[in-house]
Amino acid sequence: MYNRAFRLIREYHRLSRTELAEKVGLSKSYISELERGKKPTIEVIERYSEAFSISVSSLLLFAEYSEHPDAPERARVFVADKVLKMLEWLRDTTEEDSDHHQEEGVKHQRLKTAKT
Repeated sequence: MYNRAFRLIREYHRLSRTELAEKVGLSKSYISELERGKKPTIEVIERYSEAFSISVSSLLLFAEYSEHPDAPERARVFVADKVLKMLEWLRDTTEEDSDHHQEEGVKHQRLKTAKT
């Protein structure tokens, strides 16, 4: 489940894989591998944590719920999926707000131009 979380973090911050690679100090190809499901090392998790001011414990939550042998499978999948859906909703909501602000700026500029 790290792959989805890492991809969402990148998309939320509107970074390309190249920009993210520079920000966390990894190669673009390694970022692609992580987003396709390669299991990250603790060092990689720490780099994401530092780069995006997200606690390591929050990032480890994905590992704990997806890999803990004592938790029932359905519960782990349910909780992890809900957290990821919330992140997707935050990403999409932020994109909509940004798009709305850009549209308003264009309208304002057109009105300003029309008045002159």
